Amino acid sequence: MKFISWNVNGIRACVGKGFLDFFRREDADFFCIQESKLQAGQIDLALPGYHQYWNYAEKKGYSGTAVFCKEEPINVTYGIDASMNCDNLVHNHEGRIITVEMADFYLITVYTPNSKDQLLRLDYRMEWEDAFRQYLKELAEKKPLIICGDLNVAHHEIDLKNPATNRRNPGFTDEERSKLSELLDSGFVDTFRYFYPEQTDAYTWWSYRMNARVRNVGWRIDYFLVSDTLKNRLADAMIYPDILGSDHCPVGITLIE
Repeated sequence: MKFISWNVNGIRACVGKGFLDFFRREDADFFCIQESKLQAGQIDLALPGYHQYWNYAEKKGYSGTAVFCKEEPINVTYGIDASMNCDNLVHNHEGRIITVEMADFYLITVYTPNSKDQLLRLDYRMEWEDAFRQYLKELAEKKPLIICGDLNVAHHEIDLKNPATNRRNPGFTDEERSKLSELLDSGFVDTFRYFYPEQTDAYTWWSYRMNARVRNVGWRIDYFLVSDTLKNRLADAMIYPDILGSDHCPVGITLIE
């Protein structure tokens, strides 16, 4: 099975920049997107052979996620379940999570909140991280998980071009990095580093400024994580840096059925 994830930074714009060509070429069993930036009815995306599930932010032109599946899921839920005692968090209004239940795993696509300039949203981000991790841990008691999306953090220094000059910048604070470590330590694997632990210059996001993408001055902030119990089913993990259409590139994994 092939899984693809892509922060498209606006699906309507990305469709005009080759999204469908890549979608059709990869022929993934599951294709997830983040930052769709639209509301219901604003796009008619023809994807024959796929079931489509969208989670829209209440704020127009903001955030949003979607999952496209060849096989119809058993169940689909949106946001973090209210039983997680997270009603004080605004994330369920921002279209950030979709959970797809299949016969032998859950697929969760996520667009993690950015801590913002001057770390204005870091405290909220820490609340989010704890709530999301608890949600995943409870789901994992039922079935293995496949988690994908823009986690908005470069985990280690190898995961961005200029770690020294980005300390305390959003996406590379000690707090954000430690939360990802905590999540992985609770029973999950970073699939790309599982296959390529020492690979440098492997990035998934580049600033639009200063010709960063051409120079490959980037960050790896888009991930596939899987439950430890799925490690023996992993066949490969991929990054597609040559695919344009967004400031992020797609990432993927293949799983042995």
